[in-house]
Amino acid sequence: MADRKHTKEVLTVLFLCVLWYVVSSSNNVIGKTLLNDFPYPMTMTMVQLLSITLFSGPLFNLWGIRKYVDISWRYYFTIIVPLAFGKFIASVFSHVSIWKVPVSYAHTVKATMPLFTVVLSRVLMKEKQTLKVYISLIPIIAGVAIATITEISFDSIGLVSALVATMGFSLMNIFSKKVLHDTNVHHLRLLHILGRLALLMFLPVWVLVDMFRLLKDDSVKYHDYRVIGLLIMDGILNWLQNIIAFSVLSLVTPLTYAVANASKRIFVIAVSLFILGNPVTGTNVFGMLLAIFGVLFYNKAKYDAKQVEKKQGLLPFSQNSWQDQTGYTILQNGDAKKPSNGFVANGTVMNGSNNNSFIYNSKSSSSNLLFV
Repeated sequence: MADRKHTKEVLTVLFLCVLWYVVSSSNNVIGKTLLNDFPYPMTMTMVQLLSITLFSGPLFNLWGIRKYVDISWRYYFTIIVPLAFGKFIASVFSHVSIWKVPVSYAHTVKATMPLFTVVLSRVLMKEKQTLKVYISLIPIIAGVAIATITEISFDSIGLVSALVATMGFSLMNIFSKKVLHDTNVHHLRLLHILGRLALLMFLPVWVLVDMFRLLKDDSVKYHDYRVIGLLIMDGILNWLQNIIAFSVLSLVTPLTYAVANASKRIFVIAVSLFILGNPVTGTNVFGMLLAIFGVLFYNKAKYDAKQVEKKQGLLPFSQNSWQDQTGYTILQNGDAKKPSNGFVANGTVMNGSNNNSFIYNSKSSSSNLLFV
């Protein structure tokens, strides 16, 4: 029975990972195709935020995900609102990067996220990393540098946009973890809250920047159902990608998720190269793979560091100190004995007069905790 349950969980994770890879690569290919004909990355961002806002509420209610958490207004405006602002900034620059450079190169640059995470965590949270973690950043930097030098379709705006987007997503990851820890809000509800707030903040900006440009652009055909269809499909796929990613994260360990995410990036790069056919060189591909390898190395180094911290946090058991504090002694058969109180083996403790008793079940489990 246990084996069957384990097999079912493994198959579920594999199915979700394959679906995640297909949805993510399709989203990137469709986004690049759309931006070639419809060069309005801010409008694409607005459609994606609108999709998160419209679709998340009904679906999350259907799933029974809890709605409300106790968040003070001060915390809301000092943490949540800036986080939502960062979401739409990162999304806009992410679309600009895909618009200006090939999808494969944009995702290679996004592999620098561990670098931004380490630096920003050190500056903002005063977190120090192990030497192994710092060393893992070397192949990431070297791989992105090689890919940049050898990129045939290089564009400086695309590079800067990809770096800004990566820094924005790194900040979001850092502060999202803080919000989840501080408020106990469900991670999918946090996605919905951030999407809704980002849409409200972004709507006036879109009206001033993109809407008037669209109205004046004679090349835009408003009856072109292909563009409208691609916009809607891009928004839905982006929303699905977020949902699937969170679902995978809830089922596996952080290290497994990190490896799956790095593998997804390789899959997206390969699919974009195959379908979109942007020219690459052997050295360019080597740089991409080196950067992805660095990401895997970084995640393994972080995992090892966390395991060391856990081991250091466990206090060694001392029979003498326990005996001094309680008066009990540990017998060879595993029972405890306290002569002054007449301890009875198999878990029954009686006082000297035998009037009161405390029954202790030595087989009881200490894992009856529900982690929400």
